Order: sequence, then C-alpha cells, then structure tokens
Amino acid sequence: MDIHAKGVGVTGSHGPLLQPTSLRVRSGQLAVVAGEPGTGHTPLALVLAGRLRPNTGTVWLDGRVDAAALRRGVALVDAPEVNAPEEGLSLADVVAEELTVAGARAGRRAVRQWLDEHDVDQPGSIRFADVPARTRTRLLVELAAARPGVGALLIDSPDRHGDDPHQWWSLAESWAERGFAVVVLCTTSSARLLGVTAARLGETDQPDPLSLTLPTTAELEESR
Repeated sequence: MDIHAKGVGVTGSHGPLLQPTSLRVRSGQLAVVAGEPGTGHTPLALVLAGRLRPNTGTVWLDGRVDAAALRRGVALVDAPEVNAPEEGLSLADVVAEELTVAGARAGRRAVRQWLDEHDVDQPGSIRFADVPARTRTRLLVELAAARPGVGALLIDSPDRHGDDPHQWWSLAESWAERGFAVVVLCTTSSARLLGVTAARLGETDQPDPLSLTLPTTAELEESR
C-alpha cells in the first residue's frame, strides 16, 4: 500500500483547518506527523483516510485517486470527535462495537474471549475512559487492524491521553513491522521526546518515514 498526499489543505467556515501538507507512507513504514494543537491533526487524518475531501491538493492510493479505496483500506484510530469511543461506554461495549465493524462475533462470550486473548486485565464493565492510556491505544489499534482489507493505520493524537510517547511509539513500530503503513499524529513536544525526525503539519517538504520491513523489488527499482 502506498499513500501519497501532496499539498492537501482543508478550509472550514472560519478559516484554514489544515495548511497545505504533503506526506508519503508505504506498507512497512512508520510516519510521525507533528504539530501544535489545532494545526490540523484530525483534518489530515480524515483526508488520508478518504473521509474528507481536501480543498487543495490530492491524495493517491497506489497511484490512483480513489477515496472509496482509501476508506476501505485505511483505518482511522481514536480520532477526537470523529470515532473516539464515547466517554460513558464500557470496555466491553467498545470491543463489541469494533468487532461488529470487523464482521466478527460480538456477543458477551466473544468479547470476553477477545479480551482474554489480548491480555487485558481490566474488567469489561470498566468505563473505557478509565482504561489506562497504553491499553486503550493498543486495543483500538488491534481492533482496527482486524477489519477486513485494512492495510494502513492512522493513529490520531494518542499523546492526548497523557501516556509516555515511547509506549505508543513501540506499538506503532510493531504494526509497521507486520507490514502495515502506519501514521501517528502527535504534538511537537511528543516528537521531541521521542527524538524522531517528524513530518510537520503545514509543510510540504517532509522527511522520509521510517522503514521497518525490507523493500520490495518494485520499490528498489523505483529508488534507483
């Protein structure tokens, strides 16, 4: 999977929500996109996932402009005010909803089994808002990755939950190592703590993402 956004910008009724931003990420790569709060984390995630049409710029998936294919293949994870779980839902309710989206069994027994298989020591009755940050992000990523046809994960602002950024960094690395294209949107302070060279919201000249799987023959040919 190859997602290539060039100069995508979003304008709202009161002005710009995302200044023109470019980004490219492929299967087996991890891209960190940093910016100050309010500079377009969620708008960029929505554009990359094919859920929002940019006012400027273009997004290609495997060389084609195809928003429907983006929606099928790109999973948006925990985006504030978009698909982040409601505060009052229980852990079991959130897992059941996500399993339903993935087309899997979602009854009480299936939810308990899923939680056991994924080493969750929290009771299903706990409010999802009270689940520890590192567990919250891990579960939502695993549930999103289980959806049929998903090859890319966009993790929106995991640092807003107050966890050590190294926790979600290790998680993101592990999914890129499995062959997913992974994008994490975070604050500039989180990127600084990680010591990574991050792409920046509102910029079009960006660093290459971190490659965590071996390149394919086609990718090697293209780089020559």
